[in-house]
Amino acid sequence: MKSIEFIKSVYKIDDLPKRELPTVILCGRSNVGKSSFINSIFSPLKIARTSSEPGKTRCLNYYLVENKFYIVDLPGFGYAKVSIKERKEWQKLIESYIDSNKNIVLAFHLIDCRHSPFKTDYLLHDYIKSKNIPYYVIFNKVDKLKQSEISLLKKKINEFFPELILGTNAFLYSCTKNIGKKEVVKLLSNLLLS
Repeated sequence: MKSIEFIKSVYKIDDLPKRELPTVILCGRSNVGKSSFINSIFSPLKIARTSSEPGKTRCLNYYLVENKFYIVDLPGFGYAKVSIKERKEWQKLIESYIDSNKNIVLAFHLIDCRHSPFKTDYLLHDYIKSKNIPYYVIFNKVDKLKQSEISLLKKKINEFFPELILGTNAFLYSCTKNIGKKEVVKLLSNLLLS
């Protein structure tokens, strides 16, 4: 995959792109590295803007891949410095978007592997499953773990989410060391063939 372009930021459901295409959604807590994940997949392109400040993505960011499908970066959730009212607005935007969009074909749920999943991760997981959207859990930032911590994480994945199988619907990922990149690119490449 060599072609990706930023299309638009969407703050209201009414402003979604008119062109309907298969859609891949990226979701997860604030600061799990969704923008870095996009940049690592399409390296050396740096199409997604990253920020050291969590909670920066406050809208649906639309990217067009190979003129064939969208990748949509959803607002991160769980960021404490944002007002409760604003967090509720983000949640409403995300749920309205997922409920109304029949073009979603894949969901990537990113989790910072340095921490156990939060309650909001479990809620998101159950919500995506309830919508029958094929999903993959990406345990990101694995380069920041020691080898012993990686071994422990592998053992704990099934405790977190019993249906996950490492290498099938769950992947260890590193944006800086390209761990897991080949598997994710393969999943996305299948959309180009469909």
